[in-house]
Amino acid sequence: MKSSLKNQHVVITGASGGLGEHLAYEVAKRGGVPVLLARTEEKLHRVAEQISQKYGITSYIYKADVANVEEVNRVVQKMMSEIKRVDVLINNAGFGVFEEVKEASIKTIASMFQVNVIGLIACTQEILAYMLKENKGHIINIASQAGKLATPKSSGYSASKHAVLGFTNSLRMELAKTDIYVTAVNPGPIQTNFFSIADQSGNYEKSVEKFMLTPQYVAEKTVNIIGKPKREVNLPKWMNIGSKMYQLAPGLVEKLAGDAFNRK
Repeated sequence: MKSSLKNQHVVITGASGGLGEHLAYEVAKRGGVPVLLARTEEKLHRVAEQISQKYGITSYIYKADVANVEEVNRVVQKMMSEIKRVDVLINNAGFGVFEEVKEASIKTIASMFQVNVIGLIACTQEILAYMLKENKGHIINIASQAGKLATPKSSGYSASKHAVLGFTNSLRMELAKTDIYVTAVNPGPIQTNFFSIADQSGNYEKSVEKFMLTPQYVAEKTVNIIGKPKREVNLPKWMNIGSKMYQLAPGLVEKLAGDAFNRK
């Protein structure tokens, strides 16, 4: 049975498309109030209109680039003056570019860290302050299987997601004596436009296409754990076996991953 989120305010970053859009639909389907953040206001209005038509729920919309820490501060202050409370924060905004280290741009890697890590931390800090006043809430960070098991050509992206997992685990321990839950969601590759930016050659996508998850599936599994003290969610479950094998036999896993992902 799907849990009810009636009247809960759920902030979703990167909500203008892809997984973020489907998270918004799933929240609304269960009676929650989506609070949508993204860089493109026009796309947010499209998502909000769909939610209104399908579920009769009015979403809140805030234009924000999570990579801009000052902007995050301003937008969250404005948001809290209007919605008064946040029950759930889903840090979903992020992007990746898959290239070999010898070809990778430091500027691109820095941008990934600014969005995937610094932006996530900035959003968490701003909203956590309000959750602590109420001593309740749930912070869900969309990390990745790439944060647990690196593959060739994913060095910058994988490093950023390792950082997200480290931050999430530390935050969870800091909040252990509160009623604020902290969960990492580690999906495998998802069928969105992510790879149109991440892998313009198409070679990496070709290596993972048979493992791809639908955004609807990941959204449903993520929203299912709202309000539950889950440490981590790995999607699909069987893919997490790879990261456990990596700890036991790193040499073997690196050889297998190298052979699989280095194919042209």
